[in-house]
Amino acid sequence: MGLKRQKIAKKTISFYKYNFSFRQPFQILIDGTFCQMALKNKIQIKEQMPKYLMGEVQLCTTNCALKELETLGKELYGARIILQKFQSRRCAHLKDPVPASECLLSMLGETNPHNYFVATQDHTVTAGVKKIPGVPLLYIILNTIVLDKPCQTSLDHVKAVSLGEMVSVAQQQSIRSLKEDKGIAQKDGERRGKKRKRKQSNPNPLSCLKKKKKGGPTPPKNTEQGEKKKSVKNKKQKTEGGDNLPAPVVTKA
Repeated sequence: MGLKRQKIAKKTISFYKYNFSFRQPFQILIDGTFCQMALKNKIQIKEQMPKYLMGEVQLCTTNCALKELETLGKELYGARIILQKFQSRRCAHLKDPVPASECLLSMLGETNPHNYFVATQDHTVTAGVKKIPGVPLLYIILNTIVLDKPCQTSLDHVKAVSLGEMVSVAQQQSIRSLKEDKGIAQKDGERRGKKRKRKQSNPNPLSCLKKKKKGGPTPPKNTEQGEKKKSVKNKKQKTEGGDNLPAPVVTKA
């Protein structure tokens, strides 16, 4: 194992440890293509993987990867025997198996919460892994296991976290654990589940008033004032009429 290759691997592992909280034992998610290439190049995965990654490892696979090798027949029988020796991680396709490439990518999700390494020779898996931040990629080239350098997606994620634009995976996990300890996560779920009831509001008092009819009869005027005005007018007419009467005639006895 070359000294230069060992130094590069150590630097890459430190990147994932510091920025994505990777810890030993490292979980290595392996598919049939990696086992087939290791068998072809006479690489002992169980022996060489811990030495190369300089730490304890857990080699694992999925039920879909095993089923895929079974369907491919005798040509991959040796790879299937190697893959069967690893731990099987439970996937969401127990009843309806899917292609190994699809299954492995589904195990990673959007953020690789379980901190998996992925060991594969499948170009579909490799392309999908490079779109997810924080996924170390292992493959075999020139009879040796190689840990790929961090992809651009991981570098962009780390840069965004350093600028305060995003929350790191470790911070998300710590926030989630704190919520669970305080019971906040459960309360948030209950609040989302409950529908808000609308409060019964009283009607606007102005809307309860009767509307005035347009063009209706005018209210009658005060009759007392009208009668007073009429009596005063009649008195004036009587006094004026008394002044115009003829003078009485006086006769001599």
